[in-house]
Amino acid sequence: MARKILLFLFLPLFATAQVETENEILRTVRTLFEGMRLGDSSMVRSTFHPSAGLQTTFMDKEGQPQFRLGDVDRFVTQMGTPHEGVYNEQIWDYQIQIDGTLAAVWTDYTFFVDDRFLHCGVNAFHLVQTNDGWKITNIIDTRRKTNCQLEATDRVQELNTFVNDWHQAAATANADAFFGAMTPDGIYIGTDATERWLRDELRDWAKAAFEREVAWDFKAVEREVYFSRDGRYAWWEESLDTWMGICRGSGVVEKQEGQWKIKHYHLSVTVPNEKIKEFKKLVGKE
Repeated sequence: MARKILLFLFLPLFATAQVETENEILRTVRTLFEGMRLGDSSMVRSTFHPSAGLQTTFMDKEGQPQFRLGDVDRFVTQMGTPHEGVYNEQIWDYQIQIDGTLAAVWTDYTFFVDDRFLHCGVNAFHLVQTNDGWKITNIIDTRRKTNCQLEATDRVQELNTFVNDWHQAAATANADAFFGAMTPDGIYIGTDATERWLRDELRDWAKAAFEREVAWDFKAVEREVYFSRDGRYAWWEESLDTWMGICRGSGVVEKQEGQWKIKHYHLSVTVPNEKIKEFKKLVGKE
């Protein structure tokens, strides 16, 4: 018992330390981008380890993969040299992995000069912890001009729209949209105790329903949404107006290539507490 108590005491401390470390790492990355916006070469230089490197990979106009080496000294000089416009690299999210003195940070970005769009892609950072804080040892980025995010989004509204569209796809028997919103390994748990399917199993089971004008029509009457710190995952709980009465649903989504995909959804029928005994008799549990 004492060991369990100690474990519970240390878990909050560990979580706090993890958050503090993540914030220190992000401070280094954000300082780099702030230095770029300000044209401050000293600020940019302060984020790099002396042995840091730069690389870029992209597809050329002929559709051939390319890889190019960069030079940190040249990059720092370029940032500090007077130039037209502000180097404005917008970062949309962060994914962080840490093991001791090593960290990796993955960011989606779009690069502007002032408000003029140039390209977008992903930055992959490696950082190490030093006596002077976390320093960047390497950055490799991708570059493209298509499928680029051009402005910040209201992520709550974005997720609500995604889930509402998913329910609407069932209401209009749009199988491609409904099942296309789920990952191949996505799980759907229905109201019956036997109803646990992978996506394609559900599609086979519901084939007849999606051949009708309406497969099923569930409308959300309330919903609460939540997000992971890195913005990669979200989950929600909702009340649904259905032919069965008010049901409860909960789901988990993962952002894949800039789009939400459903990993797990659980639908349940609500039974008032005062009717539980009647319900148990109805289903033969008493």
